[in-house]
Order: sequence, then structure tokens, then C-alpha cells
Amino acid sequence: MRTLFLLSIVIAACISGCTSSTQLKNNQINPGLEQQVLQIIRNNPEVIIESVQGYQQEQQQQKQASQQEILQQFKNNSQEKIGDSPTFGSTAQNIVLFEFSDFQCPFCAKVQENLREFMDKHQDRVTLVFKHLPLTRIHPQAIPAAKASWAAQQQGKFWEYHYALFEEQDKLGEELYLKIANNLELDIEKFNSDRNSEAAISSIETDFQLAQKLGISGTPFFVMNGETFSGAVKLSQMEETLAKISE
Repeated sequence: MRTLFLLSIVIAACISGCTSSTQLKNNQINPGLEQQVLQIIRNNPEVIIESVQGYQQEQQQQKQASQQEILQQFKNNSQEKIGDSPTFGSTAQNIVLFEFSDFQCPFCAKVQENLREFMDKHQDRVTLVFKHLPLTRIHPQAIPAAKASWAAQQQGKFWEYHYALFEEQDKLGEELYLKIANNLELDIEKFNSDRNSEAAISSIETDFQLAQKLGISGTPFFVMNGETFSGAVKLSQMEETLAKISE
């Protein structure tokens, strides 16, 4: 504690010396003061480690508290979280399954079969909501595909377009986007205009920000009435979650 106290005093001295009236030339700190700080750190590295660990723990606790608050909102006010996102299934929206997904993610494609089987069985009770979460650092076609699906949504063909993208995930690109649009008999001029619009980017960004608030780092990620699960989950896990929230 004494060492930590001394370290705090030295750091405070460094900080207090950087006021507008006593700003050090070229942002240089007092060499003697710098050496004192470095020597304390060398002699007591555990102080820094403990400080960092304490900070990380505090940040993690705050993150978990924030995530729980958001999940509670998903449970109690799902309609607000749905917004303008495409939905499928029950119009009652009492049980809402949010899917955060990336069209270039192989795990997102893999889970589609189980997800479709689950919805075929429970679409009279469950509302499926699609949220865009393009992982642009590893999937260069994630945003173009998301924009194309959004454009299809404007013509009432989101789910058909969505399934087609996942079925031909290995061919994502301009040729495929236009091919699917033509197969679905979309108005191509409107399709192109919509997918290149600011509204498309804004909608995808809104979903992305929501995912960030939840602390989602990968896809697919699911939220069902406040309960979460992720990855290429089995049908049985979806059924177990549904049973849990239906109790």
C-alpha cells in the first residue's frame, strides 16, 4: 500500500506539472521524476500488475452489468429492439428470437438448417428477427451482401434473398447479388438504388451498434427473450432455450 501511495504521488506530480501555466517545453517531463517512477515500477512490478488486473475486473463487471441491462430490454420490450428489421413467424411477438448474423460467416450458414427446422416447428409461437453483424475485418463481402439483402427487403423478398445468399455463400460477389435479384424478379433499378443508399448503411450500422452494446464478438449470436446462445448451435439447444423461457 505504501508503494502504491508513493507511486500515486509521483504520477500526480507529473500530471500536475502539465497545466496551462507550467506546461513543460516540448512536452518533456522532469528527468529526475521520470527516473523515480521507473525505479518504483522496476522494484515493485506487482503493483502495476495488481492495478491493471483491478482495472480489467472493474471493466468486466461494468460490461456484464450493461449487457444484463440490455438483455432485460430484449425480454421486456422486444418490439422496440425489432425496429425495422425483417421478421418471420408469429405476429404476436411474445417469444422473439433475434439472430445476429454475417452472410460470409461459415458458422452462420451452417446453423441455417437447424434454424429453419426450428422455425418450421414453432413459427406459430416464435418470431425470428434478423440483425446484421458484418465482420468486415475477416469477411470482405459481408457488407455488400448485407446491403443487397436490405435492398431485397425493400421489395418484400428479404428471407428468400437471405436463404439464397447462404446457400451460395462460396460465390458471394456482384454476379451472385444480381443473379439472385433476377431470380426473385426484383426491380433491378430499385434494387441497385436501394443497396447503394445511405439508408442501407444506416440500417446495418444500427444493428451493428446494438450488437456492440451486447458485447457480441462473433457470429451467429442469438437472443431469445433475454436468453443467449451462440455458434452453429444444435436444434436441441434451441428447443431447450424455448422450453426454459416457456416455463
